[in-house]
Amino acid sequence: MEVHSYPSNPAAIRLSELTGQIRQTLEGTFGGRTFWVIADVTSHTYKAQSNYHYFELVEKDRSSSRIITKIMGRAWGNASINIANFERATGQRFCNDINVLVQVAVQYTPAFGLQLNLLDIDTSFTLGLFEQQRKETLERLLRDNPEFIQKSGEQYLTRNNRLNLNRVIQHVAVISSATSAGYQDFKHTLDNNSFGYRFQVDDYFTLVQGEANARQFLAKIVEVFQSGKAYDALFIIRGGGAQTDFLIFDNYDLGRAIAKFPVPVITGIGHQKNETIADLMAHTATKTPTKAAELIIAHNRTFEENLLSTQKMMLIKTYQLINYHKDQLVQLKQQTISTTKELLQEQHRSILNLSRLVLTNPKIVISNRQKDLSNILGNIKSYNRIYFANKRGYIGHFQSVVRLMSPQNILNKGFAILKINGRIAANADQIEPGSELTVRLAASEIKTTVKAKTAINEDNGFDL
Repeated sequence: MEVHSYPSNPAAIRLSELTGQIRQTLEGTFGGRTFWVIADVTSHTYKAQSNYHYFELVEKDRSSSRIITKIMGRAWGNASINIANFERATGQRFCNDINVLVQVAVQYTPAFGLQLNLLDIDTSFTLGLFEQQRKETLERLLRDNPEFIQKSGEQYLTRNNRLNLNRVIQHVAVISSATSAGYQDFKHTLDNNSFGYRFQVDDYFTLVQGEANARQFLAKIVEVFQSGKAYDALFIIRGGGAQTDFLIFDNYDLGRAIAKFPVPVITGIGHQKNETIADLMAHTATKTPTKAAELIIAHNRTFEENLLSTQKMMLIKTYQLINYHKDQLVQLKQQTISTTKELLQEQHRSILNLSRLVLTNPKIVISNRQKDLSNILGNIKSYNRIYFANKRGYIGHFQSVVRLMSPQNILNKGFAILKINGRIAANADQIEPGSELTVRLAASEIKTTVKAKTAINEDNGFDL
C-alpha cells in the first residue's frame, strides 16, 4: 500500500472548513436578504419534470457586449410559477438573451458554490419602455383609424391585409437597405428559383433600422405610391439584428401607412421573436427575406400548377368531346343514309299515287262540277218562278191599298175636303166665323161662308 506524506504545516485547514467559513460569512452578510437585479439571461435550460430553471445572469458592456460579470442562477417552486405568469403577461418566453429585472437571494453551498435563487420577475420592466410604447401605438392606431384598422380577437384587420394578391406576382417594389444581407438573400432566392420565373424588382433603398430613420422610411413608401406603377406587391426587407434595431417598424406613421397602402405589403424583416407593428398591419408577414421571396415563388407556382391542371383537364375534356362527337357523327351518318332511303321510297310511292290521281281525278272532278252546275241551273229556274210570283202578289196588294187610300175614293164615300184660301184646312184653328171655305165633294165644289164654329168633345162615331 502506497502511503502519501503531506508537509507538516500547523496553519493548514481542510477545504470543507474553508467553504464552511465562506458560507457562514455570506449567510451573515446576505442571509434573509433579497435583491432586485437587472441582468441578461443566458445558458438557460428548463427541466419540465422537476419544473426547474437553470441559467446564468450576466451583465454586458453596452459598447462592446463584453461580459462584465456573471453568476449561476436557478428557479423552482413559486419562482417557476412566477416565470410562467411572466411569460403569459408579456408574450415573451423566459429564455436566452432577454433583459430582466429579477428578485434574487444569495446562496452558497460547498457542493455547488455561489449562486442566486430567483424568487420573482418584474413583468413591467421586461415589457420595458419600448413594449409599452408599442402597445400604446397599437391602441392609437385602432383609436384614430377605425375606418381601415380594426381588431378581431388577437388579429388586426387592416385595409391592406384585406386585399387579394394578384394571381401572378411579377412586378414588385422593395424597400430595403442597399447593403442588407437580407436583401441579397431575397434577390438571390428570386433570381435562382428552380421554376425559371422572372421578376421585375424596383429598389427603393433607405436605412431600415433605428427609430430616428422612420421618417425617411415613410418617404420611401410615399415614393412607391406616387410612382404610378402597377406593382403586384410591396416588400419590406431587412436582415436580423438586435431587438432595438426593429424599433423603426413599431413607428405609428409607418404602421398607419402600411395599413392603408393600396398594394399588398409583404414583410420579411428577419426577426424570430415578437411581431412588429409593421407585420401586424401588413398583408402578409414572413420571418426572413428568404421566406418572403419563397412566398411569391410558391404563390406563382400555385397559379402555374392550377393552369397546368386546367390545361390537362381541357385536353382530356377535348379528347372526350371529340370522341363523343365522332361517335355522334357516325350514328348521324347511319341515320341519314337509312332515313334518306326510307324518304326516297316513300316519295316514290307518293309520286305513283299522285300520278294515278292526276289521271283519274280530273274526269271525276269535271263530272261532279257538271252535275253541280245542272243542279244550280234547275234551282235558279225554280227559285226564279217562285220569287216573281211572290213579288206579283206583293204588288197587287199594294195597288189595292193605294186605290183604297186615293182621295177620289175617299170623296166617293161621302167625305169632303175643306179649303181655305186655296189650301186644304187640316186644322180647325185656321177657320173662324165669316171665313170663306171651298168644299170639295166627289163631283163638285161648293163655296160657303162659316157662320159658327163649335168644338166637339164627345165620341164622334169615327173612332175605330
